Amino acid sequence: MTQTAPVEAGKTYDVTIEDIANEGDGIARVQGFVIFVPNTEVGDNVNIKVSRVMRKFGFGEVV
Repeated sequence: MTQTAPVEAGKTYDVTIEDIANEGDGIARVQGFVIFVPNTEVGDNVNIKVSRVMRKFGFGEVV
């Protein structure tokens, strides 16, 4: 069963940073899908552009 991510690389999303990963990147979620966003803090409301989508998580950057 193939599960598709609820985000697409190259698209932008408004997210809230909910947690900080061990590496220091902020963690946001879009429909439960984890996106790592560097240079953010818990509680930040940011507009991100998704740069890479993996099977279980993705990476984004603040725009």
